[in-house]
Amino acid sequence: MQPYLVFRLYGAMASWGQPAVGGDRHTGVIPSRSALLGLLGAGLGIKRDDQPTLTMLQKSVQFSIKQLVPSSLLRDYHTTQVAVHNNKRRYHTRKQEIDLGGELKTVLSSRDYRCDGIWVVAVSLTNDAMFPFEQLQQALLTPAYPLCLGRKSCPPALPLMPTILEPCSLKQALDTPFPAITGSEKSDRYWFGCVGQHRVATYYWPGDKAALGNIDNNVVITTQPWDEPLNRQRWQFTQRIMHQVTLPILEDE
Repeated sequence: MQPYLVFRLYGAMASWGQPAVGGDRHTGVIPSRSALLGLLGAGLGIKRDDQPTLTMLQKSVQFSIKQLVPSSLLRDYHTTQVAVHNNKRRYHTRKQEIDLGGELKTVLSSRDYRCDGIWVVAVSLTNDAMFPFEQLQQALLTPAYPLCLGRKSCPPALPLMPTILEPCSLKQALDTPFPAITGSEKSDRYWFGCVGQHRVATYYWPGDKAALGNIDNNVVITTQPWDEPLNRQRWQFTQRIMHQVTLPILEDE
């Protein structure tokens, strides 16, 4: 039992970065740890090159997630003109690259997005936390920089409504109710495709595999996503342990 800061993420589009190879930019189905750290960092007004403060934030918080709606996949196809690589030139802006780069070539790329996803995020503080819940809550209510769902082109469609909870279990925190998005819970279920007798939610959490409590005979899956920031300047990440389980949603939830 411990206190939590919980908030809800919803947007028409979101993109949760995955390891990128070549020109393809895939997305995960849930917010990555690096994306959530970026969300809090933007709210707090931490600049990207302020590595000491970013490291302090990284060591202060842990994230658990409840995915209410799996969302749908959208793939955006890109063709981009770039200057032919030249070791003797360095461009500081896109305009310089096009104007001074000389010969141009076309790069093919695709970018993936998740559409109409809903996620509840529970933030817990570590023993080394240097940011109190009140400061994190205020940062999400009145962010210093615009918040986004993975990419700058994907803003939240609703206020995050961050709430500080009294000590409770992890599952109780993730099951925190939020107001309906479309006017009523029934309307939400139809709008987001959550109809039928087999409604489910998927929970994701770090640390202790048994932290979610009693889940009967449901199978817990353990994965090792590459979303723990290692070096911001070099865009390097390392693995971490994450557990997940899918549970049925009861009618009164």
